[in-house]
Amino acid sequence: MDAPAKSPFIRSRGMNIPKHPDITTGRIRGALRDGLYERKECDAVMRVVRKGDRVLELGGGIGYMSTLLSVKKNVASVVSYEANPMLAPYIRSVHAANGVTNVDLRTALLSPQDGPPVEFHLRRNFLSSSLDRASDPESITNTVQIPRHGLRRVLDETAPDVLVCDIEGAEADLLPAADWTGLRVAVIELHPQWIGQNGVQAVFDAMHRAGLTYFPKASEAKVVTFGKGW
Repeated sequence: MDAPAKSPFIRSRGMNIPKHPDITTGRIRGALRDGLYERKECDAVMRVVRKGDRVLELGGGIGYMSTLLSVKKNVASVVSYEANPMLAPYIRSVHAANGVTNVDLRTALLSPQDGPPVEFHLRRNFLSSSLDRASDPESITNTVQIPRHGLRRVLDETAPDVLVCDIEGAEADLLPAADWTGLRVAVIELHPQWIGQNGVQAVFDAMHRAGLTYFPKASEAKVVTFGKGW
């Protein structure tokens, strides 16, 4: 009897996550299988996002969150920003594996204002690719130009109800640069190890100016949720 064919997917929270030799490995593979990948963010989103919401995602990662929002929360749309162009094909494969058609994936850098393209440095381990050239320059295999989109213009265009943000420390500079009063809820992963107390305060102040209040029941450690009317 022939052995059963191996699935090309990892099942995670009821979703199909395509196997990839450079992404779904080691701890990531285990976390996906156990439903623990980005658990705090996912738990917060499952609690506060509503059917029909329009979502702006800053930091698309591997496409896991945008897929969860579409498949499990039935949001109207997700505009997802991910600066790393090497991740885009995999993100699209995750969407395709789950029948997701309502995500607008944008390979670009969000900044307070529109500006010229910026250099993005590709590395042999493409999960380590970044804007930072000084960190491990020997591993850089290529440098590409990625567009820069102004945050205020994007907010006017997308009019999101929900913000989901995980941008590795850039939150302290980017979030205070815009008016978030149109949001109903925001789920933000803080990186205090990089932004410090002043950066954390800047994020909280930006949300409070928008009328969004810290919501403890959907917050855990560095993942903080802000909302209206809770």
